[in-house]
This record gives sequence, structure tokens and C-alpha cells, in this order.
Amino acid sequence: MSRLFLGIESSCDDTAAAIVRRTEEGHGEILSNIVASQTTLHAAFGGVVPEIAARAHVEKLDVSVEQALSEAGVGFDDLDGIAVTSGPGLIGGVLSGVMFAKGLSAATGLPLIGVNHLAGHALTPRLTDGISYPYLMLLVSGGHCQFLIVKGAEDYKRLGGTIDDAPGEAFDKTARLLGLPQPGGPAVQAEALKGDAKAFRFPRPLLDRAGCDMSFSGLKTALLRTRDSVVSAKGGLTATDRADLCAGFQQAVSDVLVEKSRRAFAEYLALDPQTPVFAVAGGVSANTQIRTALQQLCTEEGLQFLAPPLALCTDNAAMIAWAGLERFSAGGLDDLSLSARPRWPLDTQSPALLGSGKKGAKA
Repeated sequence: MSRLFLGIESSCDDTAAAIVRRTEEGHGEILSNIVASQTTLHAAFGGVVPEIAARAHVEKLDVSVEQALSEAGVGFDDLDGIAVTSGPGLIGGVLSGVMFAKGLSAATGLPLIGVNHLAGHALTPRLTDGISYPYLMLLVSGGHCQFLIVKGAEDYKRLGGTIDDAPGEAFDKTARLLGLPQPGGPAVQAEALKGDAKAFRFPRPLLDRAGCDMSFSGLKTALLRTRDSVVSAKGGLTATDRADLCAGFQQAVSDVLVEKSRRAFAEYLALDPQTPVFAVAGGVSANTQIRTALQQLCTEEGLQFLAPPLALCTDNAAMIAWAGLERFSAGGLDDLSLSARPRWPLDTQSPALLGSGKKGAKA
């Protein structure tokens, strides 16, 4: 059955709205995908300021939705539902989106679907390529890094993930340590292109431990100590040193992700999937060196490699609209009691990677 959904995303520092259609044949079609970036608002602070982000979402949500509807050439009467990120993320931003979506649902009578932001990333390959379950997914972004076997719209098995910093977070911190602009991922990658990855030796954390869990906090600390050592020896950091540090750091992250992916392949292939697929999503998957290395690994191991277009790797509302469509089609539905959740693991059966507390498991 053909369905048309509005998606709303406000979990971090981008306010996004999109209109996505699921055709009679089950294919996904993005009619509009609006993203209002907050990069300039946070640039002076070296990272995202939650209060500023939440305020900006409130100012941009209605404008973004209006633009998405206009660009798609549809109105609320044409929609079949409203999907909104209801976690995990910065609570102020998530709450802004959830309350706005509730208001729209109450005013229009349209069904309301709360979406896990991570599910949006995890289901993007079905939107872009229509692949079948089960497939192996690497979510690698600023706040998350985990291997998932995606069995259904609400059925995920986590094989492993980061026990501390996510790669994107490590890239951002590396950029700050080296005086590079935010967001850190693109800045570090640009510098790495000019550097020698062998100039400095960095650790490959947890490669001596079995399984698919990862750690990037120690890698960031190693870069800090190496930087301080260079500054102490030379009285400063040259442009060449900065580029070499970026290249070495990026190579270390890539090597860890490749080896852990190889291990995840073994567990996934044990399920004997008819068409083995390895999909990568999240902001760090936009890194060309990491993407190329993972693609080469898939060629060696005989898996199909999928990565969404770069515009769908970072936070966007098209993935939220699609995830809402998938969940709605599977019988999922929320009401005006839908709450914002700062923490919300996709695999609720596995032990938490990052601990738990009053707000629930982090991942």
C-alpha cells in the first residue's frame, strides 16, 4: 500500500523535516528533505551547546515543515502519518520535536509514530536500496558506534559497539586538540589528506580482545600525548605535524573499524543470509578513507557493501519518515503520551555497553 509520511528530526544540532513516500511496490521515494544546520551557532564554542540547539529547534521546526510540504507539493490532507525522533539525543532538542509533532497530530488527526534515531540510520539502506532482512549494519556517528544485525523494523541484535567515545566524538575532540574547526570529522579528514599516516604510531585499541566491542577514548588520549611531546620537543606544532597527526589518527580508526567489521561478518554469515549485505550509516561513514577500506573488506569477504548517499549519512528527517513508515506498517503506533527519551538502545535484550542509570541504558 502506498503511504506518505512527514518526518521530523531534532535530536542534536540540525532541524530537519522531510516528506517520504512508500510506493505500492514497497520502494522508498524522498519528495523533500529539508535540513536547517546550526553549525554557525555553535562554531564559537567548539561543540554543540544543548540550550542553544533546543532554542534553535523551536525557531526552525515550523519553518522546516512548511518548506518540506511546499517542496513536495503536498498538504497535511495528503499525509498518512507523522514520524518524529523521540530519542535518543539531547533531551531539549528531542523534546522540541516531540512536542511539535504532538501538536501537529492533535490538530490534523494524523497518526503519530515515535522513532528511535538509531533506527532511522539503521533502516536507511531499505529506503535507498530496498534490501531485505536480515542485513549487517555498522552505525558509526558522532554519538554512536555499534554493529547490528537488522532483522526487522523493531528487531535488532547488537554484536558489539564502543564502550566509551564514539568515533565521531573522537574526531571532534581530535580537531579541538589540534586547533581545527568543528565539525571535526571533515576537518581532520582534510588535514589527513596532506599527512603521512606512518609519521606517528597510534594504538589500535581492543584488537587484542575477542569480539566486536571498540574503544576510542584511549586513542584520543594517545594523540593528546603525542601532540604535547611534539610541542615540547619543537616549541610548537607545524602544519606538517598537524597533518601527520590527523593522518595517523584517521588510519588507526579505520584499522579498528575494518578488523572489528571482519569479526562481525563471521557472526552475521553464520545466519546464512540469502544475500549477505553489509551497510554503513552515520556521519563517520562519510569519511572517504574509512568507507573505501570497508568497501574493500566486503569485496574480499564476498558481501555486498551499501552506504547511503552522503546527504543521508548525517542527521536528516527522510530517514525518520521512512523508519516511521516501516514501524507503522508493522503495526506500531503512538499517541499524545509519547515521551522524549535521552537514551534508547535499539537492542534492549543485550547488556548495556555504556552503563545505565535513572535515564536508562545509554547504548
